[in-house]
Amino acid sequence: MADEIEDIRAFNRFYTRQIGLLEEHYAEGPLSLPEARVLYEIDARGHTTAGELYRALRMDRGYLSRMLRKFADAGLTAMSPNLDDRRSNNLALTTDGDIIVNRLNERSDDAVEQLLHRLDGSERRALAAAMGTIRRLLGDEALSSGPVVIRGPRIGELGWLIHRQGLIYNEQFGWNIEFEALIAGIYAQYQSVPVAPPKELWVAEQDGTIVGSIFVMPSDGLAGSAQLRMLYVEPAARGQGVGAALVAQAVSFARGSGYERMRLWTHTNQVSARKLYAAAGFAIVETMPEHNFGKELSGEIWEMRF
Repeated sequence: MADEIEDIRAFNRFYTRQIGLLEEHYAEGPLSLPEARVLYEIDARGHTTAGELYRALRMDRGYLSRMLRKFADAGLTAMSPNLDDRRSNNLALTTDGDIIVNRLNERSDDAVEQLLHRLDGSERRALAAAMGTIRRLLGDEALSSGPVVIRGPRIGELGWLIHRQGLIYNEQFGWNIEFEALIAGIYAQYQSVPVAPPKELWVAEQDGTIVGSIFVMPSDGLAGSAQLRMLYVEPAARGQGVGAALVAQAVSFARGSGYERMRLWTHTNQVSARKLYAAAGFAIVETMPEHNFGKELSGEIWEMRF
């Protein structure tokens, strides 16, 4: 983990400098950045308690208490009895507090806009997606994942799919670069075959990030047979039904395109994928020992007839 630790510490040092640029926008205002952060939190919650703020922000209790007294004295917050816990009071912004938070939001938006000004549209989207990834991986409970959209591929994404699957299968199963070379050829084959019999590739996207994919093409040398290929789901997106949705999309397409059957190739160690195939109605029709990708494997051919 030494390299990862150094990378994260280097990012923290860099991002601290960026936060310093944002802090400069508060220097001429009436509030410090921590004070603004507390007001933001009260505003976002509608009403809250000092205890909830302490747990959410992890500030020193004494510092937070003095800050809340300052807000109350300035007429920015008001307290009311907490009917669920008589030992604490609810906090909410006053009208003056709302005005201050609106001004802070405008100031913050201007500061971030200046940071983003040098980036083009695709770079801004990539930055926002990367920040979302950091929040999800570190367990930000305030971040809810958006819907999964299944769509066609865009320019540049075939290379990305090869890249991600090469890495994921190496990390998960220890497969070597032979696997990456194989799937690069499979994607090239998909792109080069004629449009008839029908073929189609789908990408699953969530919050602007690719989280999975699958494609269907005619089986080589088997008339009337479709081949389901390259199902994959990003580890961070698993458990949401992405894989099942992709398989259902592929099966529906093959059936609707007039194919008589659909086949796929997998391995016994791909446990999650095999469960999806079985649930969709596929059955094993052939097994074979393999030495592939630097490993001894048990290969399987699964088939579904329409």
